[in-house]
Amino acid sequence: MKVNRKEFPLDRTRQVAPQILEILRSRILSMDMPPSTILSRISLQSEFNVSQTPVRDALIRLEEEGLVEVYPQYATVVAKIDIGHSVQAHFLRLSIELEAIRRLTSESPEETAAALQRVLLRQEQELAPERYDVFDLLDKDFHRTLFERVGILGLWTTVRRQSVHLDRLRRLNLPMPGKMEAVLADHRAIIDAVRSGDPEKAVGAMRKHLSGTLSIIDLICEQYPDYVSR
Repeated sequence: MKVNRKEFPLDRTRQVAPQILEILRSRILSMDMPPSTILSRISLQSEFNVSQTPVRDALIRLEEEGLVEVYPQYATVVAKIDIGHSVQAHFLRLSIELEAIRRLTSESPEETAAALQRVLLRQEQELAPERYDVFDLLDKDFHRTLFERVGILGLWTTVRRQSVHLDRLRRLNLPMPGKMEAVLADHRAIIDAVRSGDPEKAVGAMRKHLSGTLSIIDLICEQYPDYVSR
C-alpha cells in the first residue's frame, strides 16, 4: 500500500521537536510509514536538518503513544497495529458518542442535523481515492462536531490519543471498494435520524457506523497479516 508522502517544512520560529512528532505521527497514521518500517535517527536528522535531540524527543513520544517500538542499540521501528487496543478504543468511542448523539437528538435535533450536514456536504466533494487524506479529516470533523455541540470537546483529545491503532485500521479499510460511499451513506442516515428527533433511531445509526471497521477485522487481518498484532 503506497501513499504519496507530503512535504512538511518546519517552522524555525517554533520548537521543532513537536513539529517532527506531528509529521511522523501523520505518516504512521496515514500508512505512509507502515508497520515494521525502520526509522533511522540519522536519516531523520538529515531530512529535517536538526540535531539528534528533537528527533529523539519525538521518537520517545511516539513510543509512549504505542506507534513505534524502540530496540536499544538496534533500531526504532513502526509498531504493528494492536487489535486489542483498537477494540478498547472502539468501546470508548461507542460509550461517548452514543450518549452524545442520544442527548443531542433529544435536545437540539434540527441544529445538530444542520451542523453535521455542513460537514457532510464538504465530505461529499472529496469522494475520490486521491483525496483519502481530506476525506478522512472531514470524517473526524463530523464526529468532532458531536463532542463540540454536547459540550465535551475536551474529551475529543483523549479519544484521538486513544484511537491511533483504530485509526490505522480504518485507513486500511477506507480504500476498500465501496467503503467511502458506505461512510457517506452512514453519515446521511445519522443526520436523518437526528433530524427525526428519535434518540433510539439516532443511536442505532451511530452504532452501525462506528462498528463498520471492526465488523470486518478478520478480512483486514487476512489482507494485511504483517501489519497487525492480535
